[in-house]
Amino acid sequence: MRHDVFIAGFGGQGVLLAGNLLGYAAIGEGKNVSFFPSYGVEKRGGAAMCTVVIADGEVGSPVVGNPSVSIILNQASFDKFASRVKAGGICIVNTSLVEVGDFARSDIELIRIPMNEIAIQLGDARMVNMVAVGAYAGKTGAVSLHSLEEALRETLPERNHKFIPANVKAIEAGAQNCGNSLRN
Repeated sequence: MRHDVFIAGFGGQGVLLAGNLLGYAAIGEGKNVSFFPSYGVEKRGGAAMCTVVIADGEVGSPVVGNPSVSIILNQASFDKFASRVKAGGICIVNTSLVEVGDFARSDIELIRIPMNEIAIQLGDARMVNMVAVGAYAGKTGAVSLHSLEEALRETLPERNHKFIPANVKAIEAGAQNCGNSLRN
């Protein structure tokens, strides 16, 4: 078993936290993980992305040129990276901030989720990344929702552990909404 995911958005959307969370959840399941973060020097508002590779066996490289799955949180990332998803792959898109327009690839599954709206309905717009991670886990089965909940204790500072129940709700909401897919 091998899963790879590329997550992209702008600084402040929690892209790197999402990648860390997936990594810790996979480690908790006894899997091997590679996490490769990248972000602009400006941080908030600048480009932020990461690649996570999860495998039962060895992970050779954290660099993935054509990911099996991409999670795209903003328009600039969609415009730049959506076309890189490998044939037969999945592109999970935050339609709150992304206009898919005439993007036409019949060889990938495009999952459209209004992540910002879901996070706001849950009470905190900052939980977009948790909705995204839940959608990824729900669609791919790369890690379990239970493992994600346990991994929140590792990835969030102790002072933020009081927000774990809200984050779990966001992860569950993402998993429930991952079925909103269309073959493009």
